[in-house]
Amino acid sequence: MIYKFENEEIDLNRVKMLYPAALIELDGEMAEMSLEWMEMNEGKVHLHKYILVFDFTPPKEEVKDKKVLYFETKEELIQEMQEVAKLFA
Repeated sequence: MIYKFENEEIDLNRVKMLYPAALIELDGEMAEMSLEWMEMNEGKVHLHKYILVFDFTPPKEEVKDKKVLYFETKEELIQEMQEVAKLFA
């Protein structure tokens, strides 16, 4: 099953994990953090983008294979998550 987003095509059959997150800056370093962690530390970190991560990495594999979609708002992220969820229903 192929999911299309803008110019991207993502093979959902390959997805091992799918999760929302936030791309944040903390002490000059960029990091991917859970939405819950980001919200708990809202005053301490700088939010760059909301992200939806399609992780294709097999268990115990060290080299990450993933596709990341970027969003300006949490509402856009949630809306796109709902679109992806429809394909799994």
